[in-house]
Amino acid sequence: MFKKLIGQRAFSTSFSWFLKASIEGNGKVVSVNEGSKDPLKFPGIWLRDNCQCEVCYSENAQSRRIDYSDFSFKVKAENVEITDKVLNVNWSDNHKSAYHIDWLTDRSFTKEKQEQYLNEFYRPPYQTWGKSKFKDVVKYFEFDEVIRDDKVLKEWIETLSTYGIALIRNTPKDKTVARTLANRIGFIRQTTYGEEYVVQAKPNATNQAYLSAKLQWHIDLPYYEYAPGVNLLHFYEQTKTKGGSNIIVDGFNIAERIKNQHPEDYQVLCEVVVDWNDITVEQDIPYHNIWRAPVINLDADGNCTRINFSIPQRDSHFNVDVDKVIRWYEAFGKFVNMVKEETMLFKVNEGDILTFSNVRLLHGREAYDDSDANVRYVVGAYMDWDIIYSKWRVLKNQLANRH
Repeated sequence: MFKKLIGQRAFSTSFSWFLKASIEGNGKVVSVNEGSKDPLKFPGIWLRDNCQCEVCYSENAQSRRIDYSDFSFKVKAENVEITDKVLNVNWSDNHKSAYHIDWLTDRSFTKEKQEQYLNEFYRPPYQTWGKSKFKDVVKYFEFDEVIRDDKVLKEWIETLSTYGIALIRNTPKDKTVARTLANRIGFIRQTTYGEEYVVQAKPNATNQAYLSAKLQWHIDLPYYEYAPGVNLLHFYEQTKTKGGSNIIVDGFNIAERIKNQHPEDYQVLCEVVVDWNDITVEQDIPYHNIWRAPVINLDADGNCTRINFSIPQRDSHFNVDVDKVIRWYEAFGKFVNMVKEETMLFKVNEGDILTFSNVRLLHGREAYDDSDANVRYVVGAYMDWDIIYSKWRVLKNQLANRH
């Protein structure tokens, strides 16, 4: 009962130095290992909320099923004791709970333990990079190994998450390669452009990506509230001319630089809401997408989670106070200048898959000559980070259990 699994991870660490427990704060806090230099303290309300008995917790679903219609937020611990590495608690609501010490230790409120868990199982911490470091961070993976070897698949996901970019080479001559890769992880994210989409020059294009002209920096679909997290671009055919090189910039690096060098401009780019839109027709279906968000998006800890950037998709409607407009352009101008400085050009080889974080890397393409004898044919597909990170955690647990 007490060897709990989180995901597929089991804890069996020995902590024989846990001797006893005590109640503090009039029953509101339970202290484990009283008398040690650094006892672990657990809020009583949290312990009661996470009772592991069959009434309060579903082992099969690995989720809480405590009945909150009859839950007291004023519950207090009345008696505690440790027996055979198990903390037993009697509560003021006449309920009894038992927690294995290993389970408690793994969930302790120490900063060290919390950071360890987040780094190991939330997502790999990202590392920013500039133009000069591009050759050091970009890594190649073999297609067959990613498809067949779980360890290689895990390494590819970690590289993609950490640096925002990774390349997969030696793919079969097949237009379904992007789908095969997506299915290896989970499934394709469908958008306005369907599931798989083809990027090639064509007449009367409704999207600038479908021209042979230069495609400047952007993220795809900034006008989506939930923009696709990852782009898979399979270069089925590559232009033989000098044009058509890919444009790549680490947007998180730009955000970091402007934060350090121009903190007031950084604040403007994090706070002023911009309108992003797309009015188009795809496969005879009309679309009008709008999303409003700043250029730099942060999580609750102040870390970058998304960069919004696309000159064509930035709406002429700017729904902010008029006195903020000029100030925003000043800050945005500094952002753009840094993007110019850090722009990296490289040409993906025919048959390779360029995989990158769509919400992090600003990307584009140089102009190229398009003719029947010089074709550039790219098959793309999107995936969501949620599905990729889920696969990563499953792989971590499975690989750990094999050893």
